[in-house]
Amino acid sequence: MGKLEGKVSVITGATSGMALASARLFVEEGAYVFITGRRQQNLDEAVKTIGRNVTGVQGDSANLADLDRLFETVKREKGYIDVVFASAGHGGRAPLGAITEEQFDAMFSLNTRGTLFTVQKALPMMRDGGSVIMNGSIAHLKGMPGLSVYAGSKAALRSFARSWVVELAERRIRVNVLSPGPIDTNVMANLPAEAKEHFRSGIPRKELGRSEEIATVALFLASDDSAFVNGSEICVDGGMAQI
Repeated sequence: MGKLEGKVSVITGATSGMALASARLFVEEGAYVFITGRRQQNLDEAVKTIGRNVTGVQGDSANLADLDRLFETVKREKGYIDVVFASAGHGGRAPLGAITEEQFDAMFSLNTRGTLFTVQKALPMMRDGGSVIMNGSIAHLKGMPGLSVYAGSKAALRSFARSWVVELAERRIRVNVLSPGPIDTNVMANLPAEAKEHFRSGIPRKELGRSEEIATVALFLASDDSAFVNGSEICVDGGMAQI
């Protein structure tokens, strides 16, 4: 029997990379997964890649009407949720002195506001004892030039977790933050070679992380294996933010 047998999971922004790898692993471990993505073609491809026990719902997690449509679909098809992995996010460099209003609004709207309302709108359907996972980043721990807006939008999630575990204590719903380091995704592939080498140099093993290495930790947080892990931030960064 899989670690998520019979459980229903919602994973936002799961058309590629870490979230897609997590969705695939969740299904392999027995879950039924609802995934979202902004582009219908990419969403269709992700559903095909996962292959079974999955429903794709097109939408932008920064758009509350799209989130309503997502959870209406979940309610209609399954009626309950055990795991929410709020993974949808947006990055980008914005050096102090050149930060635009549009950059600030885009990152906080999706990374912070979108995560909050994803979790809040899921709660009425969440079964007691469920798990909430938020996709953070080690950027808020390191102090990286040009990433203050992105890091700030992710730092808020750490604060959310501390507050929400208290508010949800009676329902025994756990809330944790999974904070990746540099992962070899399409975003990383589009960076200049010197930027990728800079990230590699800060990791003790001198290799970028893989999406599958994020997925296994997401599975841990989603499953009963992490029953006594609550309000925590787990850094999956190869040690980059720890040294």
